[in-house]
Amino acid sequence: MRHLFQDPRFVLAAAGVAVVILGGLLYSLFHRPEDPDETERKRRLHLNQIGRIAEGQVVELVDQPAEPAKKRGGGLLSRGRPAAAALGRKLVWYSYSISGVTYQTAQDITGLDSQIRFDRLAAGQLASIKYDPSNPSDSILVADDWSGLR
Repeated sequence: MRHLFQDPRFVLAAAGVAVVILGGLLYSLFHRPEDPDETERKRRLHLNQIGRIAEGQVVELVDQPAEPAKKRGGGLLSRGRPAAAALGRKLVWYSYSISGVTYQTAQDITGLDSQIRFDRLAAGQLASIKYDPSNPSDSILVADDWSGLR
């Protein structure tokens, strides 16, 4: 064992492994995961730019009320941001067909009040859907600066 620590290659390799382990540990402790709302906003922006338009219709409207506030622990990694479920969500289920395949999906339209009035939507309402031509199951009904609702 003593001979190993006299070899500079072994010491350098051990130090390198220690740095990698320490770096991974620090990253896992302090890395902030991307906000799910921001991820969704980026997805909408991307689909609005590259998407093709198909005809579809609103199938169902779901207004999930806000959950009552629960006492949550404020651990080391707590960000002080309310959980998404505590805010309440507005979902619009819609369907559309591409090349003979019918897709039915939902979009969370919470926070898109400038583009859409939830109380004016109705099941059966016709709409334009933007979808990703390379992945037709990825679609939007409303974006930050576009709405397929009529």
